[in-house]
Amino acid sequence: MDSQTIERFCLREDLSTYDPYDVWKTRAGFAAKRVFTRSRLVGMGPAAMVMAFDTFLNNRRRVGYLRQEYPIVRALAVLCLLNLHAMHPRPLYKDRARAHLLWLADHRSPGHAGAGWGLGFRYTCMPAVVYEPTEAFSTVTPYALEAFVRFSDRFATHDFADVIRSVHVFLQNDLQVMHETDRHLATSYGTFRDRIAFNAVAYTMYSYSLVLPWLEPVQKEAARARIRKLYSYLRDSQRRDGSWFYSPSGRSFIDCFHSCFVLKNIVKTDRTVPLEGSEDVVRRGYEYLITAFRDQHTGLFRRFSIANRPGVVKYDLYDNAEMLNLAVLLAHRELAETLAARIAKRFVRAEGIYSKIDLFNKPRDLNTLRWAVMPYLYAVSEYLLHA
Repeated sequence: MDSQTIERFCLREDLSTYDPYDVWKTRAGFAAKRVFTRSRLVGMGPAAMVMAFDTFLNNRRRVGYLRQEYPIVRALAVLCLLNLHAMHPRPLYKDRARAHLLWLADHRSPGHAGAGWGLGFRYTCMPAVVYEPTEAFSTVTPYALEAFVRFSDRFATHDFADVIRSVHVFLQNDLQVMHETDRHLATSYGTFRDRIAFNAVAYTMYSYSLVLPWLEPVQKEAARARIRKLYSYLRDSQRRDGSWFYSPSGRSFIDCFHSCFVLKNIVKTDRTVPLEGSEDVVRRGYEYLITAFRDQHTGLFRRFSIANRPGVVKYDLYDNAEMLNLAVLLAHRELAETLAARIAKRFVRAEGIYSKIDLFNKPRDLNTLRWAVMPYLYAVSEYLLHA
């Protein structure tokens, strides 16, 4: 893949897109998911029917689904364009990146003390937890924050300083403390006391590292202290084999791209705030990814090493995009080169980019930007930049 494909997606004014989650936004889909989160035995049948309808009957036609804008898509488009600008400083890249940032500034999730971004649709993942469309997340906000920070750094501008500092308010006042000791800190996924997810803790840690240069000295000291405690929680929660469950509680799972999220946020935070022992933490986690997820036959990375539910997806672009991104981040060039070629062979077609390959080796979810065309394009832009 070359920069022209990245341009084709990221230079668009309208980034609305269909999404693999579309079926779960429908009344029937949401109801089935709600029942499943409360009782797997009762909900398995309805959830399977909804999944089968979406995968095998409505995946191409997408009847009843609506395109939607997602903040993470805009943010990743900015990061892609900044990488293209670093290789070829065309004014168009800067102008379109700024336009995407203005969209993000105007589309912050309402009702919060600070600037945060979410998904923009209602969804449920636990019996007692329902996220409304206005919810902002610790896992989405860092992408917008990084886009604002990197644009500001690259072009030496303070145009978005207020937005960046407002994200610090979000981190301090909107995210909730779920667990804290003298050594550890674990924060919420959303803006209420919802749940602990290791990738959310890692994203919050990285967000603090991004806002550091924009803070007052006293704020910096407090942010560094929080970074160290968040990292200590992640480090001490890593399993002996190098993995993390998605969550420390409930019927959790271990999948590829959430594991990549934890590792990449540790790596990127360590480059700003040195984290004791992080090299060993990352090495062990990376080795686990290679041994537990890599399919030796195809060279692609699988969804789960430990699953908590059945599914119809054999390979997901999100897993492989994040693994490519991590390989580039760690300068593992041989894996990055091989994986980039394998992804292009299996997921990229003349008609566009698919996000999933099902159990029958059929590609599904064409050009769905949030999940996971944009994460893939960003990984490719990083690969091209550092090749």
